[in-house]
Amino acid sequence: MKKFINGIDSVLSESLDGLCVAHPDLLVAGPEHKFIRRAELKPGKVALISGGGSGHEPLHAGFVGQGMLDAACPGQVFTAPTPDQMMEAAEAVDGGAGLLFIVKNYEGDVMNFDMGREMSGRTIETVITNDDVAVEDSLYTTGRRGVAGTMIVEKIVGAAAERGMSLGELKALGDAVNEATRSMGVALTSCTVPAAGKPTFEIGDNEMEMGVGIHGEPGRRRVAMMSADAIAAELSEAICGDLGEAANGNAIVLLNGFGGTPAMELYLMFNAVKPLLEKHGARIARSLVGSYVTSLDMAGCSLTVSMASDEMLALWDDPVHTAALRWGV
Repeated sequence: MKKFINGIDSVLSESLDGLCVAHPDLLVAGPEHKFIRRAELKPGKVALISGGGSGHEPLHAGFVGQGMLDAACPGQVFTAPTPDQMMEAAEAVDGGAGLLFIVKNYEGDVMNFDMGREMSGRTIETVITNDDVAVEDSLYTTGRRGVAGTMIVEKIVGAAAERGMSLGELKALGDAVNEATRSMGVALTSCTVPAAGKPTFEIGDNEMEMGVGIHGEPGRRRVAMMSADAIAAELSEAICGDLGEAANGNAIVLLNGFGGTPAMELYLMFNAVKPLLEKHGARIARSLVGSYVTSLDMAGCSLTVSMASDEMLALWDDPVHTAALRWGV
């Protein structure tokens, strides 16, 4: 294993320190690295908190800032954060208007965020993301997994919170964005968790995992390597087939890299999926290409399609200033 590390036990804390040192105007680390919060909080707005296992950077800490999250709780690599992290983050960013948790649908995350909500004794609502169409039940989940669509929920709901929407309105909006969003991924290689020191799963040189999870969980099937066009067709068909008639209209499309895929290949894949989505009636109103919800060093990508109302598009366009996403400011 070749990685830029000093010690297995210090990887996360040193990475979080580096994030805050690189963006001192945006981010502050909480005690014992239990959370990362906005350097400048905005009193009177609903505070948004997300989090999950590390290894998916820039999700979630990279999306803390103006127009997105107020705090993020990082667990160890691929491990849910503990309830006390959410409790302390809630205390640190509560601006008096309530809090909204945005949680990916993994059993550990859902359980621990719920415990953190109960322990805090504060007014908290929760949005659970479950945008992955690959499988209905997977390792560590009951129902669909929450994957890259989580970022779209965080951006749109974050913009609405910045405008001053109430907690109830934000909860309803988050659920609606999640319901309008579908994702599916494909892995060409495994990832390597530093503590394990070896690939999470074995995959042949001429194989790929269709429908892989962001922790390397199995997808729909292991298949022989295909052309980019053929991969794009399978991802697009799965997503549009699941959306059904709802696939007709304006869409926000994210072509996301898993951490080990060059930008050149991601843009090639976006070029391949565009006409396929349009064939189903999805008009790409907004697009984003890059590695935003990763799986350490995994080579592969995911496609996310979020069918967008005019309100969603306007909120997507609102200013955002985080370590990993910035426009309009």
